[in-house]
Amino acid sequence: MDDSRMSNEDLALEPEADPEADADIAVLRQELAALKDQALRYAAEAENTKRRAERETNEARAYAISKFAKDLMAVADNLSRALEHAPADAEDPAARNLIVGLEMTHKALIDAFARNGLNAIAPKQGDRFDPHLHQAMMEQPSDTLAPGRIIQCLQSGYELFGRTLRAAMVVVTSRESTGGPPAESGGA
Repeated sequence: MDDSRMSNEDLALEPEADPEADADIAVLRQELAALKDQALRYAAEAENTKRRAERETNEARAYAISKFAKDLMAVADNLSRALEHAPADAEDPAARNLIVGLEMTHKALIDAFARNGLNAIAPKQGDRFDPHLHQAMMEQPSDTLAPGRIIQCLQSGYELFGRTLRAAMVVVTSRESTGGPPAESGGA
C-alpha cells in the first residue's frame, strides 16, 4: 500500500481537531509542569533540611563538651600559675617531685584538651591583636612595638574546634606612641 494514500479506515483513526480538547491538553501540560517544579522544590528542600539537621547534630556533638571544657580551663590555669611560681632550683627532693608531678599533670591535661579539639590560645609578644581571639585588658605605650601589638599575655584563651570559648587576656600597645615604630598597615 502506498503511504501517500490513506484509506477510509486510516482517516477514521486520526482524531479530529478539537480546539476545546487542545486547550484542555495545554492546561494539563502546564499543571503537570508546575507540579513537577513543585515536586523538585520539595525534594531540594527536604535534602537541605536533612543536611542542615546532620550539620546541627554534628555541631551539637562537637560542642557538647564546651561547658565541661570551660570548667576544666580553671584547673589548667591554676596548674599553670602553680608552675610559674614553683622554684626552678628546688633542692628538696620532695619539692622537686611535687613540681615534676605538677608538670606531668598539666601536660596530661593539655594533651587531653588537644585530643578533644580544645586548643590553647597563647599569643606571644609582638603578635598582632585579634579581637576574635584576644581580649585587651589594658593598653600601654611602647617604644619597640607598633600600635595594636601584644605586649604580654596575662591568661591563655581556648578554642574548641576553631570556635573561641575564652579569649586570651592580653596587654596591647596603645595607639599613642612614645616614639616607637610607625603603625603598620595590612595583614600580619
